[in-house]
Amino acid sequence: MNPPRKLFIRTYGCQMNEYDSARTADALAHSHGLELADRPEEADVLLVNTCSVREKAEEKVFSELGRWRALKRRRPGVVIGVGGCVASQEGDAIRDRAPQVDIVYGPQTLHRVPGMLDDVLRARRPRVDVSFPEIEKFDCLPAPGANGPTAFVSVMEGCSKYCSFCIVPYTRGEEFSRGFDDVLDEVRGLAGRGVREVTFLGQNVNAYRGPVAGGGRPASLARLIAAAAQVRGIGRIRYTTSHPSQMSRDLVDAYRDVPELASHLHLPVQSGSDRVLKLMNRPPRVDRYRDTIARLRERRPGISISSDFIVGFPGETDADFRATLDLVDEIGFDTSFSFIYSRRPGTPAADLPDDLPRVEKKARLAELQARLAGHAARTAAAMVGTVESVLVERPSKKDPAMLSGRTGNNRVVNFASPAGALLIGRFVNVRIDEALPNSLRGTIVPKGLHGMAARA
Repeated sequence: MNPPRKLFIRTYGCQMNEYDSARTADALAHSHGLELADRPEEADVLLVNTCSVREKAEEKVFSELGRWRALKRRRPGVVIGVGGCVASQEGDAIRDRAPQVDIVYGPQTLHRVPGMLDDVLRARRPRVDVSFPEIEKFDCLPAPGANGPTAFVSVMEGCSKYCSFCIVPYTRGEEFSRGFDDVLDEVRGLAGRGVREVTFLGQNVNAYRGPVAGGGRPASLARLIAAAAQVRGIGRIRYTTSHPSQMSRDLVDAYRDVPELASHLHLPVQSGSDRVLKLMNRPPRVDRYRDTIARLRERRPGISISSDFIVGFPGETDADFRATLDLVDEIGFDTSFSFIYSRRPGTPAADLPDDLPRVEKKARLAELQARLAGHAARTAAAMVGTVESVLVERPSKKDPAMLSGRTGNNRVVNFASPAGALLIGRFVNVRIDEALPNSLRGTIVPKGLHGMAARA
């Protein structure tokens, strides 16, 4: 059998899954020289990195595996693997439903995929490893690659909050933080390879408490942000996803003290009703959430706040839903995510009585999304005429003659420039000329080009 040469990865889910897919690709490039393929038909190794937060995402995975079964019939040597949260949750049961799968691995064992691939190629027997070895994977993975001027950096894994609707603590394990110095070393390495913006990742990233070399008090996320801002070449820092209960004073103050920290925060609230939040096991209550937003806006006027919302949670009344709409209007959230509650077996909420008709849940979701879209559109419209610092990331997807980047408040901007691709990886000043439904259009400001040390 010829050794595998190409890898295809399909990713479902959050930024953590995107990061895990990239690190798995790094590991297999390092161990087996595998290059990424654009299409599954071109690959010798097919991996699907999964999400189990919502039922629809889980079903997409098995639909994908069904399509790959036909590929394996034509080329029996193809190796198929399933990773991520569905793999962690289901383990060996993945192969009961999809026997064409050769490798099953969890979020904490992705670094073992090269060895599992070797075993499959040698013995032609499936391998399953969905254990929770915690920090081991970061000690075993090669240095991350850099594909453009932005990069994700995982600073912590797992979740210890146990929201009643969420499966993540059971699929990714308890919270644990990477070492402060290890994270900074990764940031320095990325900056040396042209990265100008890093996004720190964690299931509850503001719970970060990283051990510091030589002992002493563990580092908070705010301390990590301040240290990363001093790394030469890093001009902008983001983090996601946050939990409202851990927006500490030093983290809120970072928006005043660290100009490199982007003027955007994704802070999931899920509901505007205290009664529903209690059922969700989601502290703090709404008044404290409001207070946090007020303190953030005091320290960083104009900061953009986005959020996550669940509608139709078991027991949600019309009054509860109206409280969510009131909070949306009060805060004026920017582009946010909203979903109908999805029952996940094994979670406490799965046992709650849920008698709200599906048609009513869909109606509430539509009303909420329309309200959110209105606020997002007003935010975009208010940016017209302003000059924004934009990190140029790539040619525009719709028009390669134009460039595309993001503002500090996380808006995509497309604009023309005679310098073309030479600007990729640099910060430029762009005047916003037009607000479109999903992006902005602008004009680069004369003499608005910043050097490598430009700040967000």
